[in-house]
Amino acid sequence: MDHMNPKDIIICRCSDVTLFDLFELFEQGYRSFEELKRIKRVGMGPCQANTCGKMVQWEIAKYFKIPLEEALFHNLRPFTLGIKLKHIKEGSDT
Repeated sequence: MDHMNPKDIIICRCSDVTLFDLFELFEQGYRSFEELKRIKRVGMGPCQANTCGKMVQWEIAKYFKIPLEEALFHNLRPFTLGIKLKHIKEGSDT
């Protein structure tokens, strides 16, 4: 059975990060989603890691042979809503 080349496997479509890119970072000692995010912008695109986040977590766990729960996931931040400056100025809650 032929195995796919890690250079051809896209993990993060938003930032065009391949599995090979992750392996290179793992070999350099990076092992958390937050580190990968800062270096390769994984999970910082329009999907906000909704597409790639769990795949990255899975690859971290698999590469370092640790339980999935120990492969730390990125910090989830709630979506933000815009607020008009006049509401801030007026101290309004809306």
